[in-house]
Amino acid sequence: MVSEAFAFAGAAGGQQGSNPYQGVIMLVLMFAIFYFLLIRPQQKKAKMQKEMIDALKVGDAVVTVGGIYGKVAAIQENVLTVEIATGVKVKITRSSVSSVTKEQ
Repeated sequence: MVSEAFAFAGAAGGQQGSNPYQGVIMLVLMFAIFYFLLIRPQQKKAKMQKEMIDALKVGDAVVTVGGIYGKVAAIQENVLTVEIATGVKVKITRSSVSSVTKEQ
């Protein structure tokens, strides 16, 4: 009975693919698909977001990640002062800016 099990295992192993590099080719193909469908678009979006944040200037109308609309009143190194209403100013980090909008 044990010899029959080895015989079946050997027969199944001999029929498994004739190309020894098939597994490696599949891994490379899967990585390429993940790169072009997931990683590359995220890198492009992150690059565009960084360029938008670096280009902020006083007077720009912005939307924060929390959904607050306001105008940039002052810029320090990594801190923006955003005026969200007349006389109401809030300090936020640069990375908290979600987008630059048209004038309110």
